[in-house]
Amino acid sequence: MVQKDIIWSYTGALILVNVLFFIIATNFGFSLDYSCSNSICKNIALQPSAVLIGEGLWTFFTSMFMHAGIGHLFVNMISLMFIGGFVEKLIGHKRFLGLYFGAGLFAGIFFVLISALLNFDLNVYAVGASGAIFGLGGLLAILTPRLPVLVFFIIPMPMWMAMIFLMAVLWALSAGLGLPIGNLAHLGGLLVGIIYGLYLKDKYPHKTQMISRYFSR
Repeated sequence: MVQKDIIWSYTGALILVNVLFFIIATNFGFSLDYSCSNSICKNIALQPSAVLIGEGLWTFFTSMFMHAGIGHLFVNMISLMFIGGFVEKLIGHKRFLGLYFGAGLFAGIFFVLISALLNFDLNVYAVGASGAIFGLGGLLAILTPRLPVLVFFIIPMPMWMAMIFLMAVLWALSAGLGLPIGNLAHLGGLLVGIIYGLYLKDKYPHKTQMISRYFSR
């Protein structure tokens, strides 16, 4: 699914911005921990308790471009390279950007609102492009459900099953090992992708059927 011209695509630009933002913020002292003790962290990472009282609303956007560490950045950018380039070619540049930012922003909103409704810890901080990337995956689960993919580059399964499997594995790791994984943000982004995919199927039934059949070979 990787496109040869990825470097000149919006996907490539997003990857570059994420990497540069991570390098710059890290050099200025960004460090993500429970207390987010430095000021640059508080001005980048998303914290439910802050935004619920109207503070740091810009972090819905900045948190999309920051990552907790080099491993977090690497996994998300590899995922974006594979999925983003394919989605961008599939639905066009403008729709791709709209979905990416729409899913990313809603992922943050969903994370904050559900955390508040379920009385989760509102003082935690969140960063990452995962919500936006899950939005792209949700779209593919609807438009190309039988597209064969390799989960973790090893396990073959159709796209729709891969998204369910990934969500289940991440929830299990979070619950079983106590890892700080933004499952609510992932779910929020995924829902946006699914809803947008259903919208496109309703608006362009013949085109989306052709796409689904072509990528199920």
